[in-house]
Amino acid sequence: ATATTLSTVNIVGGFIVTTKMLDMFKRPDDPPEYYHLYGIPAAGALGLYGAASLSGKFPQIDVAAGTLAGLLCVGGIGGLSSQKTARLGAVSGQLGVGFGVASTLGHLSPSLGTTAQIAGFMALGGAAGHYIGHRVEPTSLPQTVAAFHSLVGIAASTAAVGDYFNTEDIAQLDKVHLASIYLATVIGSVTTTGSLVAFGKLDGRMGSAAYQHPARDQINMGLGAATLGAGAIVMGGPEAGVGLAALGGALTTSGMLGWHMTASVGGADMPVVITVLNSYSGWALCAEGFMLDMPLLTTVGALIGCSGAALTKIMCDAMNRDIVSVLLGGYGTKATGGGAAKKFEGEAKTTTVDEVVKLLVDSESIIIVPGYGLAVAKGQYPLKDLVEMLTKAGKKVRFGIHPVAGRMPGQLNVLLAEAGVPYDIVEELEEINDDFKDTDVALVIGANDTVNSSAEEDPNSQIAGMPVLRVWNAKNVIVMKRSLAAGYAGVDNPVFLKENTDMLLGDAKDTCEKLAAGVKAFL
Repeated sequence: ATATTLSTVNIVGGFIVTTKMLDMFKRPDDPPEYYHLYGIPAAGALGLYGAASLSGKFPQIDVAAGTLAGLLCVGGIGGLSSQKTARLGAVSGQLGVGFGVASTLGHLSPSLGTTAQIAGFMALGGAAGHYIGHRVEPTSLPQTVAAFHSLVGIAASTAAVGDYFNTEDIAQLDKVHLASIYLATVIGSVTTTGSLVAFGKLDGRMGSAAYQHPARDQINMGLGAATLGAGAIVMGGPEAGVGLAALGGALTTSGMLGWHMTASVGGADMPVVITVLNSYSGWALCAEGFMLDMPLLTTVGALIGCSGAALTKIMCDAMNRDIVSVLLGGYGTKATGGGAAKKFEGEAKTTTVDEVVKLLVDSESIIIVPGYGLAVAKGQYPLKDLVEMLTKAGKKVRFGIHPVAGRMPGQLNVLLAEAGVPYDIVEELEEINDDFKDTDVALVIGANDTVNSSAEEDPNSQIAGMPVLRVWNAKNVIVMKRSLAAGYAGVDNPVFLKENTDMLLGDAKDTCEKLAAGVKAFL
């Protein structure tokens, strides 16, 4: 019951959030869309499947429906890789889940009473998911994703423990089944506690700094050894009481391990943690597929696990971080030296809104680099107004987005899309980094670590070797921040002290509104 309810919360809420995010990229002049018409052949196919299943004449129809569901989910992930096919990918994924639910019910052939109970739990979870999904804003997307991952972990662990508990004769379970129960329990538990800690850090309910216990590595090794030891007992197929106690022990120690490892990760590495937890949730689902003899769960779980692992690799490369170091709470990048970080001397210069307005009006080429500070201040709408006025005045205005800007991959892209910024002027780091030297003004709004020159200038910096946007190469750099404090990684930024940099301190939304009003009056 718990697994069914929480899984439905995750599914419904996840699809609603996905649709909301995609809607933000729509433009008034986009052609009309008719993706809802795919529901007609889908309903027809479900009807044919239902009739064939009830007839009892086609014993392989459930497997065929599950295969179709898996293919639709694979197509959904593939479609989301491109802006042009993203909406079709979302529809494909939704249809895949629908066929997956139908084929699962067909495979289980539950009684009428059990079916009614399942429908009730799914309705409850769907209502909760619908409520949560519609309340999510781009600024709270990272913590919402983390919370959804925790639901997947709880569902996997409870389903695994329930399967073991309800088995009449443990001795009859083969090693594959026992291993699947153990892995689903452990991975689900790690995912749950790790996701809850990530949620707490991202939502500001916990400090973003890494938890630094002197015996951190020893604690991790001890909890890992205890979890493996409990797994060995479970795999031995003991009598039910001993086996259940061992499985409960593995559940507890792995949960503690997930909590401690995630708490030991600093806030700057949270984008990587989010993708790792996404991968974990997929592997937990994969283990459930083996446990329940449901190839569809195995297929979809492997799909999520592999895609999450691939995204983790992309994030680590974008930060020049080693995944093992991230997970074990290590500091620094793969290029960080062993010495002390440089101490940058100098004093930051401040400027005024009027001076920045004049600078923007006199410039021809402007690159705007947004960061999480823009999201927190909800300054995307006045920023969009500013960009529109500058563009109409003949200025070349573009956005430069770092792969790990914000608290999760793509958060700033979604934020700008929500405000209606044309996505053809939003460019990635690799596309725009060489253009700063030919740019009149680099306007940095709420970004810090992603524009920190110490990544290239100081081999002993904690972010040494991390790819950054080279804003300091522009003729003029304007940095909009609330204060001169360090960024999420806690590393001082020498860009603030450079000759061509001026600091415009204040709330990003308020400052963008003043800049937009000033430019409008000037033009």
